[in-house]
Amino acid sequence: MWLWLRRRFLTGFFVTVPLFITVAALVWIFGVVDGLTTPFYDRLLDGRRVPGLGILSTALVIMLVGVVATNVIGKRLLLRTESLLARVPVFGTIYTPLKQLIAAFSPDNESGFKRVVLVPNGTRGHSIGFLTKEFTVNRGSGPEAMLAVYLPTNNLYLGDVIVCARDTALFPDISVEEGIRIFLTGGMALPPTVKL
Repeated sequence: MWLWLRRRFLTGFFVTVPLFITVAALVWIFGVVDGLTTPFYDRLLDGRRVPGLGILSTALVIMLVGVVATNVIGKRLLLRTESLLARVPVFGTIYTPLKQLIAAFSPDNESGFKRVVLVPNGTRGHSIGFLTKEFTVNRGSGPEAMLAVYLPTNNLYLGDVIVCARDTALFPDISVEEGIRIFLTGGMALPPTVKL
């Protein structure tokens, strides 16, 4: 009974914490951007309030940060800032794993999920997972192509990493975003026909 309770608590914790941090971060960013832009908009619009202007401004700021972070100078600046912040004891402990988790779901990130993979799962057929790494293993007879595949088990935050031979995996014509949607809907978002 204790083991069951502990496992359910940890599962709930790892699902709730990233969700809470994401919502809290968005609310905080909105508050900061809205607080900074409200005086500007008050002067520009003669004190008239326009609903949704704060949300639009926040979205534009986030988009602008994305544009800056994807160019060469912005990447260098971002890396230096992150390396400085990672040295802060509590901030570094929370920020680094959270960033890696969020980056895994980013389609532009090289270290994120590469594509959706179907891997054999014993007598249960095939499991849907996400390709995270391709590598080789040498057992003395030459290099063998292998895959590291992440198989989510609970709301994408928890899961298992399996290693399988590349030739045993199937690569369906499903994008990473569609794969995430399939997991979040318990398989209901699977298309009627999957091409391999």
